[in-house]
Amino acid sequence: MTPNPRRITSLEFKPDFAGAVRRWEAYLAGEIIDRPLVCVTAPKPGMPHVTPTTYYERVHGSVDEVVDRALRAAAATYWGGEAIPSFWGSFGCDEVAVFCGGQFEWKEGAGDTCWSIPFLSDWDRPLPLRLDENHPLWRRMLAMFRKAAERMAGKMVMNHIDLHTNMDLLAAARGPQALCLDLLDRPEAIDRAMMSARAVFPTVWRRIAEAGRMDELGYGGGMFSHEGAAVLQCDFSCMISPGMFKRWVVPALEEEAALVRHACYHWDGLGALIHTDAILATHGLHTLGFVPGAGHGAQIEYVDLYKKWQRAGKAVWVGGSIDEIKRMHRELDPARTMYSAWTDTPAEAEQLLEWFVKNT
Repeated sequence: MTPNPRRITSLEFKPDFAGAVRRWEAYLAGEIIDRPLVCVTAPKPGMPHVTPTTYYERVHGSVDEVVDRALRAAAATYWGGEAIPSFWGSFGCDEVAVFCGGQFEWKEGAGDTCWSIPFLSDWDRPLPLRLDENHPLWRRMLAMFRKAAERMAGKMVMNHIDLHTNMDLLAAARGPQALCLDLLDRPEAIDRAMMSARAVFPTVWRRIAEAGRMDELGYGGGMFSHEGAAVLQCDFSCMISPGMFKRWVVPALEEEAALVRHACYHWDGLGALIHTDAILATHGLHTLGFVPGAGHGAQIEYVDLYKKWQRAGKAVWVGGSIDEIKRMHRELDPARTMYSAWTDTPAEAEQLLEWFVKNT
C-alpha cells in the first residue's frame, strides 16, 4: 500500500501506536507477526471512571460534553495490544434512515435503544431515498465529527457511525412488517428501492469521513488500517429467505465493502446464520463477527462455526473471558482471528499479550 504522507504516526493515548498499526496491517493482509491480533483494554489505575455518553445524550445533549467525555474516557483507559483509542459518535441504529427524512423514537423501558419512526407509506412517490442535507441531526452529526476531529487530533482516531444501510435502511424507513409483505407482493418495487438505498451509502460514508478528517486521523468501526475500515451489517436479514438475501442484500454489501476496503460483517442472533453460505461467498468482507444473542450461549460455544468461516478464507472477530479466548486460540487460525478482551489492570493485559506470544 502507498503510505499517506498526512497519516498520523503516533497517538498520545496509545504510545505503542506504530507497532499496533503494523500488526493491523499484517492481520488485514492475512499474515501474522508473532501472535494474533488482540484488542485488550483495562482501566488505568488512579483514574476516575467515565460513563460513556448515551444515544440520547449524543442526539439531545451538548456536543462539547460528548467530545469532552470521550476524551476523558480514552485518557482513563489502557489501550493494550491492537486496541486503538477512538471516537464513536453514533446517534442510534436507525440514524441513516433518520438522515433520509425520519425521526427517532425512544420507548419507555427500552433503555438507550432508539428506532426510526417509519415514514414511507408506499414505494412509488417517495423514491428515491435521499440524504436530507438540511436535516438538523445530519448537520449536528457533521458538526460533532468536525469538533471531535479538531480536539482529538494526536490523541484518538475516528470511528465511523453505525452503518445500518442497505435493507436495514429500507426496514427503518418502511417498517419491518410492511417491508416483509412488500418483499413478497412487490419485488420489482424492492429492486428500485434497494438501488435507491444503495446510493445513500457512499454519500454518508464520504461526508462523515471528510468531517472527521479520517484520511488523517484514521478509520475505525472496530477495525483499523491506513486505508479505511468499517463494520457492515444487515440485521433485517434474519427475517428473509436466502434467495432474497442473495438478490437484494449481497450486491449492496459488496458495493459497501468495495468502498471501505477492509470490511467486517457483523451479525446478531442465530436466525441470521441461514445466510452463512452467501456471506462466505461474498467479495470484500474480510472479517466476520457473530453475537449469538441472549440465551444462546457464549461465543466460545461456536468455535466450529468460526473454523468453518476460516477454512472459507474469512477472518473472525471473537471475544469472551480471558480463559475463553485462550481456549479458542488453541483451535482457531491465529492469522485469521481478532480477539477482543477486557482485564482489570494494565498488568493483566500485558500478561495476556505475553501468553499469546508464547502460545502461538
